[in-house]
Amino acid sequence: MAAEMVSMEIQNLRVYERRGLVAPDRSPGGSRLYSPDDIDRLHRVRELLAEGLNLVGIARVMALEERIEILEARLRRRGRPDTPG
Repeated sequence: MAAEMVSMEIQNLRVYERRGLVAPDRSPGGSRLYSPDDIDRLHRVRELLAEGLNLVGIARVMALEERIEILEARLRRRGRPDTPG
């Protein structure tokens, strides 16, 4: 069960889904199906909560982290290093 894997209450997982922090697939019966990426995102949510961020802040941080990954991938395709220096 995903809640056990990330040491969170099921209610919290539902809140995070409603807030768009995680988007698990659904089984034909409607059960949530968490992928390894979803589990990683939930671990990141837990880390950011521990650092004192609220859910709005967490959503912003995660969006910025995703944007950084996209930009770094774009730079790699152009043959440039990821970091300055």
